[in-house]
Amino acid sequence: MEYKAEQVPMNPGVYPYQGQQQVQSTVITMAPNAPPVRDHLPWSIFNFFYMNFCCLGFVALVFSVKTRDRKVLGDVEGARQYASTARALNIAATVLAILSFIIIIVCLAVMMRRTTPEVEN
Repeated sequence: MEYKAEQVPMNPGVYPYQGQQQVQSTVITMAPNAPPVRDHLPWSIFNFFYMNFCCLGFVALVFSVKTRDRKVLGDVEGARQYASTARALNIAATVLAILSFIIIIVCLAVMMRRTTPEVEN
């Protein structure tokens, strides 16, 4: 078959190498009383950018994305496990980052106190 430039079909129904068109769909079924699985993605993004203590924020972000992928696939139990891991990593990253900020502030305050001259009356 030869076509002129104006006559080329842009989206033919069936390509010559395909026998039939196949349509693939995904159906997600959840129990009606089951609470939705939280993926903790905003918390993970915050920890990744601001409180990435020893890369725990990055690992939490990875597990949050895995949780979201499992939810899309309909694997509720797998999503719950990944969400639990992401939550624990987010808690650890937040607590350790806050503790290190407090320790740094205390150390700076102690160093400033030692370097200031004492005034004798």
